[in-house]
Amino acid sequence: MSTAAPIHLTDVVKRPDVGTAGNKVQVRTNFFEVTNLPTINIHHYDVTISPDVPPPVNRKIFSQFIEKFRVTDLKGVRPVYDGRKNMFSAKSLPFDSKTFEIVLSEDVRPNSKNPTPSFKVKIKKAAEINLEELSRFLKGKSALSNNCLTAIMALDVLIHHEPAMLYQTVGRSFFTPAGSQPLSGGLDVWRGYYQSVRPTSGRMMVNVDVSATAFFQAISLPQMVVKILDLRNTDDLRRSSLNFKKVERVIKGLRIRATHRQLSSKTFKIFGLTNTSAKDTVFNQVVNGKDPNAEPVEVKTNVAAYFKTVYNVALTFPGLPCVIVGRTAMLPLEVCEVVQGQRYHKKLDEKQTADMIKFTCQPPAVRANNIRDGLRILNYDRNDFLKDFGLKVSSEMATIQARILPVPTINYNPASRDPNIRPQFGAWNLIGKKVLRGAKLSSWGVIVFGTEQYVPKAQITAFVRELVVTCNDTGMNIVNKTPPIMYCNPHGDIEAALKDIWTRAGNAVKLKPELIMCILPTTGVPLYAEIKRVTDTVLGISSQCIQTKHTRDAKKQYCANVCLKMNVKLGGINSQLAPKSMPFLEDKPTIFFGADVTHPGPGDTIRPSIACLTASMDGKAARYAAAVRTQTSRQETMADLAEMAEELLRAFFVSNRVKPERILFYRDGVAEGQFAEVMRVEVAALKQAFAKLEAAYKPKLTFVVVQKRHHARFFPMNRDGGDRSGNCLPGTVVDTGITHPFEFDFYLQSHGGLLGTSRPAHYCVLHDENSFKADQLQDISYKLCHLYARCTRTVSMVPPAYYAHLIAARARFHARGENWSDSYSTDTTLSDGPAYARVPKSLTGVMWFM
Repeated sequence: MSTAAPIHLTDVVKRPDVGTAGNKVQVRTNFFEVTNLPTINIHHYDVTISPDVPPPVNRKIFSQFIEKFRVTDLKGVRPVYDGRKNMFSAKSLPFDSKTFEIVLSEDVRPNSKNPTPSFKVKIKKAAEINLEELSRFLKGKSALSNNCLTAIMALDVLIHHEPAMLYQTVGRSFFTPAGSQPLSGGLDVWRGYYQSVRPTSGRMMVNVDVSATAFFQAISLPQMVVKILDLRNTDDLRRSSLNFKKVERVIKGLRIRATHRQLSSKTFKIFGLTNTSAKDTVFNQVVNGKDPNAEPVEVKTNVAAYFKTVYNVALTFPGLPCVIVGRTAMLPLEVCEVVQGQRYHKKLDEKQTADMIKFTCQPPAVRANNIRDGLRILNYDRNDFLKDFGLKVSSEMATIQARILPVPTINYNPASRDPNIRPQFGAWNLIGKKVLRGAKLSSWGVIVFGTEQYVPKAQITAFVRELVVTCNDTGMNIVNKTPPIMYCNPHGDIEAALKDIWTRAGNAVKLKPELIMCILPTTGVPLYAEIKRVTDTVLGISSQCIQTKHTRDAKKQYCANVCLKMNVKLGGINSQLAPKSMPFLEDKPTIFFGADVTHPGPGDTIRPSIACLTASMDGKAARYAAAVRTQTSRQETMADLAEMAEELLRAFFVSNRVKPERILFYRDGVAEGQFAEVMRVEVAALKQAFAKLEAAYKPKLTFVVVQKRHHARFFPMNRDGGDRSGNCLPGTVVDTGITHPFEFDFYLQSHGGLLGTSRPAHYCVLHDENSFKADQLQDISYKLCHLYARCTRTVSMVPPAYYAHLIAARARFHARGENWSDSYSTDTTLSDGPAYARVPKSLTGVMWFM
């Protein structure tokens, strides 16, 4: 009797087994079980709304469509809609294709330039979804087919439909102004709730989490200007030199409501500001004479006079510009107020970011309670749409099996008083320890960005003295203990100043400089960015930036942390895992790769994306080198990966005189929808790199995606089961309950909690020639998280990927002429993107990016 061929379930790696290492614990997670999966066939319809408008307007059109036609044409059926193209129904509609006409009321018309109130809504049957195939997929008996994907999408649209109709939505989150808090610059931070339907082993789950984003405050435009320009009050609007270019950049595209006509609820979109004030913006007004038979005449007037004459509104601020709301339409700022519920899309500045972090940073117990609050708003039990489809969702957080992996031993220099350390709660200290291999620093200089009046030389000298003592105590060899100190203007020619201190440092000891220490007055980006551009790409030298405040009272702990950075920047090694801790690394020549691609800010179509590849350069996974390339903006796959991998494999060979036989590649920043494309392109590129080195060279490759942008969180069952921050203990690993039905993935919370709720990293294995078992890969990943070179804490994801992320962000500073001073800037007026310089070979042997 012939046996049936095995089912081909997936093109990525199937889960080899379930991990057993570590102490078993139960944890709660913000996943809620679907206790009743619909058994009906779901009817899928394609929706086309014309003319084309954004999803929020689509939903208003759809709402009026349902209100008008539900009883007649839809025969009482309540479909759900995703705001774009897809509509799902629990029952078949009495037509396969039909077009309806909807007229929107004036207050929700989408655009003052195109005030068409009439829309055509075409509904066309697309498919019928059988949920039986989804059940088979969840049980590991069927691959993820297009029918399964559509079924999951239908369930996702089903749980999102009602909140999307009631609240402001962004992606899979909806937001409410209740409990909002102000940010600077005319913004509020709103709390939101994220929800997503997730397939897991044997069951569907709903992942619910809290989220937050910035919205414009619903205030008058003069108040908005005050907040954008950080003025004291509206009286300051009479000042002559206000930066209205900055104001225009912030408010362009904002929707406003005019207040001078009380009965009108019409809204307008801002297209810009006038170059002249309301009293100086002149236009021709058509005026009827006293004689009714006479022709109307045109008279010149200005906006301020017009509003006084026509609306009896005397402007308080006639010196302010007007907003342009149409081809010729203009409104004075003070008769406009911002419509509530408009999301702020640009990058937050430093203060706004800090305030946002304070708002979102919630201890685990608080976050869990807020998630439960969100569940009450979602109200699954009383959602009529869910009832129509027969979907039921548990109101209790899922309890799942987790394990706490064993803590490794970390080795420092044998000359240390205590060379072997086992971290507690993911942290340890440097007291009594020397770095494993201390670097030598013979030639260096100190440059202070400020004046000696505010930063006395005695203060800098005392700090340098303490730093030198700490570095020598920690195992470095600082030969020149009195480097030259130079002052310079932080607003002057930074490149010239850095070249000057480089020359002085070299002349002081007649040796080529190895490090420049920079004392910075603030944490602002522009000065830091220029220092890194010049030192990284022009001088080809490592730099160490210190804030002035840390030089006033040189603390031993701070100096020790700086020492860790300096040591690896100069080629030293801070620590390693105890021998035989990681056989995979030690048994055969092995290299760890980390890769990431970062993209320019929202709305920026000029600047390129930056791809970075890092690779371990020794048998301890302690020293790394990097390759950086720019590529087409927003391209996720790494365009030059083959060339970059070849470069780093050659560097590994030069360093070790042997080619790696095994490769573990950690790829950061890839969403699930990009897995297939990234695996197809990047695994092939790596194989191409191997072949370029030698036709017969075929190391065993494992390709793992590391995800941090997800919403899975873990909560200890009781206070004793967590650390001091209330988070689960470092080393918490989960590979059942909420993971993929049959693919090889796991969640690892490798770091100790500090503030807020810790986010585990999600590891997904896409390609595996090393035949990893679950325990082995989880153990390697956790142990690697103890080897991040610039702190004495475990980190949240493996250092190769962490370094790649750091370097890709750092490489943004390597473009000449960038303006980092304006956080609102999304300048896309240049015909070409900025030119990015590469780091010279003189730095490739050291971890300059730390």
